[in-house]
Amino acid sequence: MQSETEQTISHPPEQPGPAGSADRAARLAVTVFPVLVLVAGGLGLATPDTFAGWGTDVPYLLGVVMFCMGLTMTLGDFKGVAQRPWAVGLGLVAHYVIMPGLGWLIAHALGLSPQLAAGVILVGCAPSGTASNVVTYLARGDVALSVSVATVSTVLAPLVTPPLTLLLAGEYLPVDAGSMMTDILKTVLLPVIGGLVVRLVLGRYVDRLLGVLPWLSALTIAVIVAVVVAGSAETIKSAAALVLLAVVLHNGLGLALGYGAGKVARLGPPASRAMAFEVGMQNSGLAASLATAHFSPLAALPAAVFSVWHNVSGALVAAWMSYRARAAEKSAAAEKAGAAEA
Repeated sequence: MQSETEQTISHPPEQPGPAGSADRAARLAVTVFPVLVLVAGGLGLATPDTFAGWGTDVPYLLGVVMFCMGLTMTLGDFKGVAQRPWAVGLGLVAHYVIMPGLGWLIAHALGLSPQLAAGVILVGCAPSGTASNVVTYLARGDVALSVSVATVSTVLAPLVTPPLTLLLAGEYLPVDAGSMMTDILKTVLLPVIGGLVVRLVLGRYVDRLLGVLPWLSALTIAVIVAVVVAGSAETIKSAAALVLLAVVLHNGLGLALGYGAGKVARLGPPASRAMAFEVGMQNSGLAASLATAHFSPLAALPAAVFSVWHNVSGALVAAWMSYRARAAEKSAAAEKAGAAEA
């Protein structure tokens, strides 16, 4: 989703034509997505045999999600990085410092088992979530900054996620950083680049499909969650409450600290709202895929729960931020009108 790059524009207007339809489809997909994932998780828990043997398909499913992400990108997304390197750099540092650090602290504080601890940390080391841009839009945030941070964090994931996971989760489980880097290249970077190239070459045709892409991504992530939950169905009942607590703390503190980072850096309210979601929302599909491939289905459980929760919390926080932003705009307009009358 594209918007003006000026930070002063807190809520970009909906685009006409295909882009406007894509905006509406993306907003609806984000709203319905938690329900889809809850249903998928319930199916995985109730009928685990249905998804038996699907674990090896998770990386390919993630590749579909990332290819869809690439199809929504344009070269203009990268121009924002050059135009505002300080803000984008701050967003990247905040993302890859706050969330991995929180994951490690929460794993220690809650005394999680090695598998769950590694899973929580891996979620923290993942790049920004695929829905963060849309949620930023709903929150009347700086969409251009959100797109820039999400894009660069995804491109840098093969270089950043494996060593961070090795550093923080290595005390719990063996981490093959080299193999993990290769997997991220294959399942994230190459599909994203492939989608971007297809958009550049066949943009006229891809534009007609933009409204479908959020739904395809949402359904694919729901299938990933069903597979992950099915793989840990026998142990979920005993660990679900603890995992949910870890996920709620991780996401909530990430949103708060991300917003705080923007405020401390004096980026302005719209950019601070974008920072909140770029820090607090993670690519949990990637985390689930890596955990399944490199650790165990149980280690992927935090990522599956995060997939549900961060979209629920993101939608709620976005609604609250949007309300506050509209109230501030009305107050400012009333004060300006009063001053003009005086």
